[in-house]
Amino acid sequence: MRNLVTDVPGVLVGSAEDRQGATGVTAVVFEEPAVASIAVLGGAPGLRDTGLLEPEMTVERVDAILLSGGSAFGLDAAGGAMAALAARGRGFAVGPARVPIVPQAILFDLLNGGDKPWARGEGGAPPYRALGAAAVEAAGLAFALGTAGAGFGATTLDLKGGLGSASAVLGDGVRVGAVVAVNAVGSAVIGGGPHFWAAPYERGAEFGGLGWPAAIPAAALAPRFKGGPGANTTIALVATDAVLTKAQAKRLAIAAHDGFARALRPAHAPLDGDVVFSAATGRRPLADPVFGLAELCLAAADCLARAIARGVHAATALDRPGAQPAWRDRFGTLSPPLGGPL
Repeated sequence: MRNLVTDVPGVLVGSAEDRQGATGVTAVVFEEPAVASIAVLGGAPGLRDTGLLEPEMTVERVDAILLSGGSAFGLDAAGGAMAALAARGRGFAVGPARVPIVPQAILFDLLNGGDKPWARGEGGAPPYRALGAAAVEAAGLAFALGTAGAGFGATTLDLKGGLGSASAVLGDGVRVGAVVAVNAVGSAVIGGGPHFWAAPYERGAEFGGLGWPAAIPAAALAPRFKGGPGANTTIALVATDAVLTKAQAKRLAIAAHDGFARALRPAHAPLDGDVVFSAATGRRPLADPVFGLAELCLAAADCLARAIARGVHAATALDRPGAQPAWRDRFGTLSPPLGGPL
């Protein structure tokens, strides 16, 4: 187990970045088409080809799912990913043609200090089509966390955001994992300190091992928001090797949003586009269709909360004037356990 979403059999992940533009793309590629769905609980999402993921729609399976920076410009990434997959013979068969099914969600990273002349109307082509293809080509079992892929240019209220992942094994052997690009309107840490809201779900010291502070100050519960409308969004995918119907995958995506609420304050704001995809590679049947699914939903939410904290914990600051500090810049010298407030 690598504590990555690729611990789920049949799931591969690749990332590609434009370092000058401070943006990137992460591709989740399925070795075989996977049953998939989506739940959107943020107020300002940016999506491509996600309507087909609803349970009543005809297409049952997808070839890949993309998470991307770039706001609406980033939606070009799916075209590059489709081309790369088509070259491998992947896709939904329509007569002699094949159409790779690649739903996508984007986050807003246009104002992070990266050089994006195409976003200022100064000409040039956005890089996302090329990044989408490169991310598919890079897909494998190991991938970088933090300032990487779709999380390269991500930020939160008070710290650099990033790409996070985590995994778990249920009692019946079913595996579940999450990958997330954390670009939140709120904060992953308590009151601007080192402790993560997701601390109760941490395994080992995967994001510092600091646990909870001795007390949560009232100021940490006061509303605080990053940026303005549309300038945020946390986007994620949870995957499992369980055999799921499309309706069960929908339920998994809905339940996994609890991970956002456990790890970010606030989440699901009108300023957010918070999205969770779900995917099932169908390698192992659930022990029980009701209670087994409930256990899977709980584990997926826990994994997503952990992945969010890991993405922020692993991030490094952008090399730009005025860039947000990374968690490690501010708190990287701390050692657990603290035994009290900082």
